[in-house]
Amino acid sequence: MFPHIPAPAEVKKLSFHELEDENWCKNPDSRMPVYRFVKRLMDLVVSALALLIFAPFWILLIILVRLDSKGPAIFSHIRVGKNGKLFRLYKFRTMHTGAGKQEFAPTSLKDPRITGMGRILRRTSLDELPQIWNILKGEMSLVGPRPEMEFIVNKYTAMQKNRLLVKPGLTGLWQVLGRKDLPLHENAEYDYYYILHRSFLLDLHILLKTIIVVISGKGAY
Repeated sequence: MFPHIPAPAEVKKLSFHELEDENWCKNPDSRMPVYRFVKRLMDLVVSALALLIFAPFWILLIILVRLDSKGPAIFSHIRVGKNGKLFRLYKFRTMHTGAGKQEFAPTSLKDPRITGMGRILRRTSLDELPQIWNILKGEMSLVGPRPEMEFIVNKYTAMQKNRLLVKPGLTGLWQVLGRKDLPLHENAEYDYYYILHRSFLLDLHILLKTIIVVISGKGAY
């Protein structure tokens, strides 16, 4: 039923020559108007329901983050979205205030920048929940390449810039195939594969696999 999701070793062997075609890259969505409509509709329905149903839980998390360490409960950071457009991404704060915003993300839960509550939020990926607001605003989608920091995107190769052809997502192939066990900016092949094979069923497959990966905690830092 679901489209095949290749293993990491398979992805590394694939060729993505379509992304070297300038004409294709100018309008990668032109041949999939129905998919784009259904995808946006799913983004709106799921994110709106998540905000309404889990509002009390969100309030609890805000209180716990504030009690655990000094600083705001919600952390915002400028990220690079579709076509290089900058937007403000929201997360529950998991690091101590004063941690550098222009630094690579932690690669271990033992990183001294992470707070006690932050370790729980990162382990369960609950720190990403405020990005539901970014999805409602149309800056992100449920599924897509993860949005990167501007200083990293500024160092992208011409090929890596193809990650910016679609909206960034709350989850994606990178998450279900290894998450932070695989450095995001060094594993853009997963996003290339997604961009070239996007479909409603692939999105649904990634969402279901994300639930399994989050429960297992694999690669969560």
